[in-house]
Amino acid sequence: MKAYVLSYRGEELENRHRVSLAVWGREGFLGYAGEPAFCTFLRSSAKPFQALALFLTGAVERFGLSSEEVALATASHDGTPAHVEVAAGFLAKLGLGPERLACGVHPPFSKEARRALEERGLSPTPLHHNCSGKHAGMLAAALALGVSPEGYEKPDHPVQRLNHRTLMELSGMEPKIATDGCSVPTFALPLSRAARAFYFLAQPEEAPEAYQEPLRRVGEAMRKHPELVAGPGSIDTLLMERRPLIAKRGADGYYGMALLEGPRGPLGVALKVEDGSAQAREVAVVALLRLLGLDPGPTPWDRPVLKNHRGLEVGHLEAQLELVWV
Repeated sequence: MKAYVLSYRGEELENRHRVSLAVWGREGFLGYAGEPAFCTFLRSSAKPFQALALFLTGAVERFGLSSEEVALATASHDGTPAHVEVAAGFLAKLGLGPERLACGVHPPFSKEARRALEERGLSPTPLHHNCSGKHAGMLAAALALGVSPEGYEKPDHPVQRLNHRTLMELSGMEPKIATDGCSVPTFALPLSRAARAFYFLAQPEEAPEAYQEPLRRVGEAMRKHPELVAGPGSIDTLLMERRPLIAKRGADGYYGMALLEGPRGPLGVALKVEDGSAQAREVAVVALLRLLGLDPGPTPWDRPVLKNHRGLEVGHLEAQLELVWV
């Protein structure tokens, strides 16, 4: 059973990126590669489940949040002007400014957006942070709960306790907690249990009743606005534009998907490149979709070329994946 992304320099193998993944369907745990019991952090792949708080608390109705704003709450966005505009509008509905976001600041992922800021002599703000929508959503949930948004990023805040309970009930086990890159709690689950949660995103009507409508509406927002979930040319956006699925990348080689249809019916998938390589992750995800009968067509992650700093082609990546069905 092979579960790797292989990195070649010239024609010689240089690196082997080990992949583990799990597939969940209507009958339960269906398939795997690598170690499906590997317990690891979902990182930003948890955002669709954290965004459920917007519906569980009534924040969407209270603040009149749009589907664009719900989609941004699930996003690891590229910091384009469109993303920043939606994030600013989201906060304006709450009566709050960007300074209330606890995510910190980093330059936009988008090279064009980063260059535009530099040319104007401007510095990035918290609105450019890829998690600004998620944090705006947490502030909205706090206000809708009637609690102070102060310290909303801390594990003992009511919003974070709600998010913890949500992941526990959708995965079927209690997740472990640590601090994410944007300062809020992140959750660790075995890949098989994370795949269970993503299956409910694909099939909300089979989830616990309280989560059915929130799951449906979060999934619809992501599918309706894939460009807000990531950005032009990003893997999440491209896959959701092309295939009937919900896709969410996470840091350090994590990826989650809810496949709405396919040869084996709706599926939930959780994948981890164990050394954390994002470049290898994209190659593995595209290869996996082909194995599952959801070929996304030509992508930049089909045997991608590796180049050096002069732009010379020096190697390539390719996936070796085989699934075991149980």
